[in-house]
Amino acid sequence: MPNITVPSLLKKYKNSNKCLEEMNQAYEQLTAVLDADKVARWESDPLRAEADRGEVLDIYLLKGDKAPTFQEVWLQLMKNPKSPSGNVGSVAWLAEGISIEDSQDQLRSEIQQLPSPMSTRQEVKISEKRQRLSSRIEKFHSNAQAFCKGLDIDGAFTPQDDPAFCGSDDEDHEDREFWDDDAGDWEAPEEEVEGLASELMSIWMPSSIGAAKLTELGLHDLLKEERELRIGQANDCLDQLRTDLGNKAMTANSTREGTRTKKEIQKVVARVNKHVRGYQRARQAILRLDPDGNMAEKYQEIVPEDLAVSKEVTEENRFGQGTSKLAWFWVIDGEKSQLNVEAGGLMEEFYRMNWLKARARRDRWKEEVSLVRHEMLWTGLWFEYHKKMWEQRALQSTEPGKEAYAKKQMGLWSDFASKARLMFHGKQMDGI
Repeated sequence: MPNITVPSLLKKYKNSNKCLEEMNQAYEQLTAVLDADKVARWESDPLRAEADRGEVLDIYLLKGDKAPTFQEVWLQLMKNPKSPSGNVGSVAWLAEGISIEDSQDQLRSEIQQLPSPMSTRQEVKISEKRQRLSSRIEKFHSNAQAFCKGLDIDGAFTPQDDPAFCGSDDEDHEDREFWDDDAGDWEAPEEEVEGLASELMSIWMPSSIGAAKLTELGLHDLLKEERELRIGQANDCLDQLRTDLGNKAMTANSTREGTRTKKEIQKVVARVNKHVRGYQRARQAILRLDPDGNMAEKYQEIVPEDLAVSKEVTEENRFGQGTSKLAWFWVIDGEKSQLNVEAGGLMEEFYRMNWLKARARRDRWKEEVSLVRHEMLWTGLWFEYHKKMWEQRALQSTEPGKEAYAKKQMGLWSDFASKARLMFHGKQMDGI
């Protein structure tokens, strides 16, 4: 164990110092481009959060009134069902259907990114995922009969995603953005001829037949439940979309260029496209469940141009920005605008949040370096303790054999202590 401890601590020390250097550089670069007065105001927030903890830690989140999330809506419907006499379990059944749609989207995205033809290992993994997904769909449709009053459940459509948001994030297309026009239609694999692959199977939900038909069949409660869940799903997607667009804006404006930055942007683009596809599914269902059309104004269509928020950071002095405006989804949350757009609060909020996180990352690695240096000191003291313990045993021993063994152990631990002092020199914390 001693032979393992010293090299392990040296490796931790090297890694921690490297990460601290990178995080400190990022923090200093961001601080340098910010207004000193704003930084001074923000500086007090993490100090108070570190002392009080709890809800004060929300400083690391975007400020603003939050619309109800999918999980919050689900919980509320479980506690307060739309109809006391309704079928128990309908909310969980609807939530499972939405989860299956997300799983289908994920699998379609994974398949699109795989090479053609796939390797044997890749085909096996995809086949396993398809089988699991197919079983979930079959069970979901089987349970549907309990909530749909004998309605004939059949596949009415094949899910189709907007090609503008299906771009691959392969290395060959690392500069691809949200608004590429050449993404192409996503096509089903040719291996499934007689039946659709599980990621292309239609999921029957109440929204599949629309509000008018549901009302005619007396399925009012089911209609209301899915509409509420879909609203929560849309809110989740929009919230995650805003967060990732903000992260992309900050990453694109970073002075650290190269493969790593491109990879980070590439991953954010893939996540943004995923959130948009999820929002589109939720919005289509909401519109089909809203006969009066009241939700169409709030939950509008997202077009590729709406996702170009990064220019507010990367091209502050660009020509023609006098008539530019933020996309509608930046001010949809809650009863009030999520951010104070008129006062320029949008990008200030991005900078505030990212500065606080950069500071926290730097402090985290400062603490890690300090801990490793203490561990080095403690390790040396531990070796010295064992050396003195065996030295004492050698002095107390009355039998030659035991005395020899104790001296051997004393020499061994003394050697460990000497090597540790040599290898930890200039690195470990000063002795206490």
